[in-house]
Amino acid sequence: MGPKAAERSVARVLADPALDGAAVLATGFCAGLAPGMHPGDLVVAEETRDPRGTVAGVGTDRLVKELARAVPGRTVHTGPLTGSDHVVRGPERADLLATGAIAVDMESAATLLSAVRTGARPVAAVRVVVDAPEHELVRIGTVRGGISAFRVLRSVLPAFFEWHRSLLLPRR
Repeated sequence: MGPKAAERSVARVLADPALDGAAVLATGFCAGLAPGMHPGDLVVAEETRDPRGTVAGVGTDRLVKELARAVPGRTVHTGPLTGSDHVVRGPERADLLATGAIAVDMESAATLLSAVRTGARPVAAVRVVVDAPEHELVRIGTVRGGISAFRVLRSVLPAFFEWHRSLLLPRR
């Protein structure tokens, strides 16, 4: 967990020449920053960013379409996803929202930055909101929100496969 671990893991795995050009999709959970977000909402990052750089997502329109099909009735938000090295709480959420980010997590920015540094490849990030401004982690309801977020993440796996199939990847 965290940006350093994500960066190390991605760099180690993508050092394998057989994975040259392979697509990378960062998935997991995030904190929503925008008012009106709820646990179980999805975030498709148009870009990920942290102090070391910004990486644009590839095929995000396709991801949004496939996610909406996989979990009808769930809200899919699109916009910048910012990285942090710690759990974000309270006023820090408003500060990050003011930068234009709609969500924050600890791995996506590091994962995608590490992936594109190893070579040209399609990358994207999809996260499930586990807490939001009106539903912070400090409340007992977080357990229910976390279970709901996990179920949503599990149910969208077919959308990830469709995104991958839509990419123009080299034959192996």
